Amino acid sequence: MRTKPWKYKEGRVSNLRAGDYVEVRSAGEILKTLDAAGSLDSLPFMLEMLDYCGRRLRVFKRVDKIIDLANFTGLRRMSKTVSLQDIRCDGQAHGGCQAGCQFLWKEDWLRRPYNHQKSAHAVNSHGEVAKNQQTDDLGDIRATLLPTTRKASPDLPDQEFYRCQATELFNASSYLGWWDIRQYLVPLWSGNVTLWECLAVVSIALFNIVQKLHGGCEYPYWVGSKLRKTPTLRLTLQPGEIVKVKTKEEIQETLDAANKNRGLWFDNEMLRFCGGRFRVLRNVDRLIDEKTGKLLRLRTPC
Repeated sequence: MRTKPWKYKEGRVSNLRAGDYVEVRSAGEILKTLDAAGSLDSLPFMLEMLDYCGRRLRVFKRVDKIIDLANFTGLRRMSKTVSLQDIRCDGQAHGGCQAGCQFLWKEDWLRRPYNHQKSAHAVNSHGEVAKNQQTDDLGDIRATLLPTTRKASPDLPDQEFYRCQATELFNASSYLGWWDIRQYLVPLWSGNVTLWECLAVVSIALFNIVQKLHGGCEYPYWVGSKLRKTPTLRLTLQPGEIVKVKTKEEIQETLDAANKNRGLWFDNEMLRFCGGRFRVLRNVDRLIDEKTGKLLRLRTPC
């Protein structure tokens, strides 16, 4: 593989916005953009993404900032990156990890569809392969990318550690200052949020700043628990079953002072789903640790 990205003129895309239609380049074209570690700008092209080469999909969000979950340094800036609608990682090349992360796509891996009329009907991840898809030897390409899914550990040479987009996000991003006003304007320009959503976020942030200065309650209001040992409940849920998420008050009674139940954190972003009814997608018992790359086995049902 080349150490420098190979640039395309024909159909090259830039400044993609939410809702745009794109076509994933062929596996051979993408391979030429990758360095020896199977990455572009330190972001790995994952083996699980090969199945989408040649397909026409819709941009879900422009990814301009991410949260560093490995080193906990806060928000970091991404460039020339988007997520695509309705496709997630199945973890098959990474020990069967069940986190279901959204793939991140560099703009160099995408092109504008040749036929915009047809592409409007080809937004499903199982849509037909584009006619201009090049015929590549996927067997050779898979063999080339397979070593990039693992990383060595000098301390534990006998154990297997994985490398994926989640483990490399810190290296694939750069520092983003809280004072940089562009981080609030770019999501509006890119179509990630509407004007009213943007105003709501800014208003809540300003409200919380004032409340924090005066020692008041912040939004969303949350009463911390003092449990030292959190309860365990086994529902033996199966994929396809319908469940109802407990209310905020009921969930608070299951958490410790760090808002965790047996080590799993309940995030504020989950509050809007409280009381809702949803269908079980899968049981989760294996996750990759973003910091170490180790495949973790969950000890209790999720």
